[in-house]
Amino acid sequence: MPLTDYEIVIGLEVHAELKTESKAFCGCSTKFGGRPNSHVCPVCLGLPGVLPVLNRKALEYAILAGLALNCRIAERSRFDRKQYFYPDLPKAYQISQLDFPICSNGSIDIPADEELGGGTRRVGITRVHLEEEAGKLVHSGSGILDSEYSLADYNRGGIPLIEIVSEPDIRSPLEARRYLEQLKLLLQYTGVSDCKMEEGSLRCDANISLRRKGESKLGVRCEIKNMNSFKAVEAALQQEAERQAELLDSGEPVISQTRAWDEATGTTVFMRTKETSSDYRYFPDPDLAPIVVTADMVEEIRRRLPEMPDEKRRRYVNEFQIPEYDASLICGSKPLADYFDSVVAVYEGSPKTVANWVMGELLRLVNQEKIEVESVRITPRQFAALLRLVDEGVISGSIAKTVFEEMFATGEDPDKIVARKGLKQISDAGELASIIDRVLAANSQAVESIKSGNQKAVGFLVGQVMKETHGKANPQIVNKLLKERLGL
Repeated sequence: MPLTDYEIVIGLEVHAELKTESKAFCGCSTKFGGRPNSHVCPVCLGLPGVLPVLNRKALEYAILAGLALNCRIAERSRFDRKQYFYPDLPKAYQISQLDFPICSNGSIDIPADEELGGGTRRVGITRVHLEEEAGKLVHSGSGILDSEYSLADYNRGGIPLIEIVSEPDIRSPLEARRYLEQLKLLLQYTGVSDCKMEEGSLRCDANISLRRKGESKLGVRCEIKNMNSFKAVEAALQQEAERQAELLDSGEPVISQTRAWDEATGTTVFMRTKETSSDYRYFPDPDLAPIVVTADMVEEIRRRLPEMPDEKRRRYVNEFQIPEYDASLICGSKPLADYFDSVVAVYEGSPKTVANWVMGELLRLVNQEKIEVESVRITPRQFAALLRLVDEGVISGSIAKTVFEEMFATGEDPDKIVARKGLKQISDAGELASIIDRVLAANSQAVESIKSGNQKAVGFLVGQVMKETHGKANPQIVNKLLKERLGL
């Protein structure tokens, strides 16, 4: 492989739309899915004579994100105009931040690529700055590369977003994917963004260069755009690294370019030469006053930080006695962790029991039906009620799984399903005794085997009783009565 002689150097620029109800500098709605050009006004369309006013909630969300990313919050920052013409940018400039961003000097820890030694890699966060979203071009083809024309929808124009720029500390496409997964998780936990890539609220541009192993000077970088999933980011970076390595091995230079990821061909393709900050002719926005953030404001926002994923995982392991793997998996999805916490809050039994059901039956059905946890019909109260039915011996564990599937499909209360389907567990010793007698009479060979010392045959007889009762027999009582009958 040509890559064995090179070190891959990656830096990522992530745009996350903030979950505010109105846009960055006007009162238009940020709701997704409206009729094209229905959430617009003179301010976000950039008509002459209008003045923008900063959305305070957007500023607070940017600070909250910066704190979650271990950033320094600037006491003073300002907005700049980033000049460029593009059909989805009606002002022909974007309100952004260049020299004085709101957040800087942060970091995220991720698991390092095992092929590079493993352990933990700390990825520096250069800056987190506030800016406004551009509009959206609706292409006639499947994407920009095969379209004859595009239509402009300005509903998204002006939505507040943060751009999170990493240091070039990432050393493989796999690490890039892990960084993005951790970043998305932190943003979801803080609640500043819904991070829905399918709606465009989380996007990533990747910068990648190669250098010979042992060298310290950075190579010539290329930027990759148009990636719509973390899997695509990993694949695009791998292919681009191989392309650059082939160029360098053949003695050709790598030209600094902006390239697009073509999902159909699995290759990056040339879009344009790479711009630098001077190409955008930045200057301070004269219509917006500098931002002043007091220490009291930062501390007030810091108090809003929720329990973050690593803290939650440690709590699950230490307080709930949940295995590390299970705790990490549950905490790896904020909706799943929220659901788990909600069930634990209303269930009097062990949190480990809840975790077992969440990891087992819930995730099995969620993955099988290909839905999100937020769409699950079973409420935390219903979930806890089912577990109580098992604890109280009303139904067996195996029957509970059947009931759970019915709850998952219908959202019906577990006690109603049990009553309607006659699934109540048989715990009456007299009733079970007569069933056991029939099973023993029908399985004399197994009885003789047990009397000869084969204790495993007891399990077979228990299974026969469960089969006879369609799984409704109380297995503990069945075991006890069987052993009494067999003189064990």
